[in-house]
Amino acid sequence: MTTPADFHDQILDEVGTILLGNEEIVEGLTISLLTKGHVLLEGVPGVAKTTIANAFAQATGVNATRIQMTPDLLPADITGTHIYREPIGEFELQKGPIFSNLVIADEINRATPKTQSALLEAMEERTVTIEGDSLPLPSPFMVVATQNPIEMEGTYQLPEAQRDRFQLKLTVDIPDEETELALIDQFNDQPDIDISQISQAITAEELVSAQTVVANVYVAEASKRYLRELVAATRTHTAIEHGGSPRATLALLKTAKARAALQGRTYVIPDDIKHLALPVLRHRLILNSEAELSDQSIDSVLDDVFSQVTAPSGTTESQIKPPQAASDGGAENPL
Repeated sequence: MTTPADFHDQILDEVGTILLGNEEIVEGLTISLLTKGHVLLEGVPGVAKTTIANAFAQATGVNATRIQMTPDLLPADITGTHIYREPIGEFELQKGPIFSNLVIADEINRATPKTQSALLEAMEERTVTIEGDSLPLPSPFMVVATQNPIEMEGTYQLPEAQRDRFQLKLTVDIPDEETELALIDQFNDQPDIDISQISQAITAEELVSAQTVVANVYVAEASKRYLRELVAATRTHTAIEHGGSPRATLALLKTAKARAALQGRTYVIPDDIKHLALPVLRHRLILNSEAELSDQSIDSVLDDVFSQVTAPSGTTESQIKPPQAASDGGAENPL
């Protein structure tokens, strides 16, 4: 059986054949795929946000479609509609690009709020309603949306309800000096990126198996309390108008379990929770007017929140590991 750790390593290896320095992004995408979540990728132009999403889809072997979000795009352009077919004299359902395993919504904040809302039902219920008929979406189903944080002209900020549907918000940064020099060498030798060079790393059966393993990862009471305290602290911080909801708490739970599995563990440790708290929470919070006027960033406020919550340090291995592992003398019990 392919373990989630092997699953991640194989995807990372394939994506790395054409893209360098995006290990954290690939990890986040893998975590969301394993926990049936959605990802918002944010970064300045030219950092390969869309290419990363396409490469990830190629490596996982899922059916992917790309939607270029523009102000003139209509909801029916995403979901589909009934079209009259004159030869048969009947209306026929023409499914939209949302009917795919992985939907890449490129520059999502360029679409109007009405069109953005066409994704709401799909992301939450995994169904689409077309003229009164509710249609199931394929499984797996995942939305990866990209947006540019510096260009505001002609854009529509995602409403809070829409942002909350994204499990993770990952920031694609400018590469460091060493990685950028490696990119120069790579593109000097091979100027054109060819996504088709990436091989399918995993099968559909392996994906389902890995999802089952992640769902069964053990979370001790101490870890649950730490997780809840991190989210709860965002609701009382002086710089935050609206903190994380229970949906954020559950998203942090699921993603922490997935990271534990990617690390080869059958149980969650506090570091799994803290590692994912920022990408789970950063897009769900609303700063108050005072924080906005003082140009505080969400990430800096969250760093302050996390510093005020103490990780469980007095717990023993027997209180974090599954009961069976504890009774076996605290063995690692790798996946």
